Amino acid sequence: MDNRVAEHLVDEEISIGNYVLTGGEIPAMILVDGITRLLPGVLGNLESAKDESFSKENELEYPQYTKPEKFKAWKVPEVLLSGHHGRIKEWREKQKKKF
Repeated sequence: MDNRVAEHLVDEEISIGNYVLTGGEIPAMILVDGITRLLPGVLGNLESAKDESFSKENELEYPQYTKPEKFKAWKVPEVLLSGHHGRIKEWREKQKKKF
């Protein structure tokens, strides 16, 4: 951004990280996505954002796994394949990270 704009017209700056990009389009898309997904109806289910990273102060969400169950020698944790909702919930709580 032209520094004259930053000095004279901007009252707040938002950083998406410490790196250099070719233009402002990608940072703009990141901000739009991050903000609009919090609006009711955008995710389709009100519960979808409830346990995500940053939904609670200083907390990162538990690790996510997709198919296939085994990739090379790496497997999805067995508890997630068990179907036991109580144990899965306990596992997820233990996996959350504080920062």
